[in-house]
Parts: sequence; structure tokens; C-alpha cells
Amino acid sequence: MEIGSGPSNASSRFLASLGKVHGVDVTPELRANDALESGEVSDGVSIPFPDASFDACVSNYVLEHVEKPEEQLREIFRVSKPGGAYLVRTPNLVHYVALIAAATPHWFHELVANRARDMAAGSHLPYPTMYRMNTPRAVRRIADAVGFDVETLRMVEKEPSYGMVARPVFLGLMAYERLVNSTDRLAFARANLFVVLRKPAAST
Repeated sequence: MEIGSGPSNASSRFLASLGKVHGVDVTPELRANDALESGEVSDGVSIPFPDASFDACVSNYVLEHVEKPEEQLREIFRVSKPGGAYLVRTPNLVHYVALIAAATPHWFHELVANRARDMAAGSHLPYPTMYRMNTPRAVRRIADAVGFDVETLRMVEKEPSYGMVARPVFLGLMAYERLVNSTDRLAFARANLFVVLRKPAAST
């Protein structure tokens, strides 16, 4: 299952190359996703599928938008098969992009986010961000409360997409990327959390 699958996109198509993918999203846009076997509109918490339905659940840049992550994670635990995995990529709250986003109003994100990434006109505007489960500590705390085991938690910094607005900005942010990737002591300041949560095999 892909949580926050949205309309057709590269992530959904990649997942579909691995097996059948069912989607859930807060908007009916997912009905236009050609990679999904089925798609269900959700309230952002409940997941309208039976218990123990999925071998794996995936969310790609979705968790930062979830207002009630513990409640949603309980639903993901419920629909996961025993031994199933929940795989997440989400921004790190202490990275400069997330810090700016958390400190500024949503109208500012709509004004500058797509422009900073040099996205095409007509691209989807950014969704509101909450950052309720976007630090390693928050991931471990909420996963433990729900019953998931934290199998993998990696901090990853990649090329600075928000620097595409201008060459000097890009070069400055590339210097940041080189710095935080130079030593694991600075891993806390990297852009993204890559997380694998595992439902214990004995769980029901």
C-alpha cells in the first residue's frame, strides 16, 4: 500500500514494478494514478482496508503532512501483515529546509517552494506541513508506542533541489551537502530520514 499516493508519479510506478499497489490519499487525485490496482480516499488517519492486508506500506514525502501520526501509524500497524514493513522517506525537522518551512506560514510556501525548486508552471502547490514525526527521537517514540520495531533509521543528504532558483544559491547549498556528508557527526543535520519500521512477526 502506498500512503499519499496522489496522481500518477514515478514512485507509484516503481512500486508497481515490484507488485500490486493499492493507494490511499486525502484527495480523489489518486483515482488518476495509473499504477494503482485500487485507490481509496481517506481522512488522513483511517485506512479503509481490512486487518493484515499488506506485506509492505510505503510513504514518500508524506509523513511531514500528517497531523496525527500516532493515530495513522496505528492504522498502518493494523493493515500490515505480521512481519510486514512500513518504509518512509520524510524530511528531517532540523534541516534548514524544514526549519524554514516550520517557521513560515503556508502562503509563503505556496509563493516560493515551487519556484525555488525550478518546477514547471502548473505544478501542484505544496501541502501544509506539520512535522509531528520528523526527528529520529519522534520516530522511535511513536513507533514504540504503536508496537513497531525500528529496523532502519538513516539520515541522508542529497543534492539541494531548493537551490535550483539560482547558481550561487545552488553552489552554497552544495557546500552544505558536502559538509554534512563528510562525517557522521553531522548526520543529524542531513535533509531526510529514511526509515523502515517492522511489525513483529508474532503480532496480529
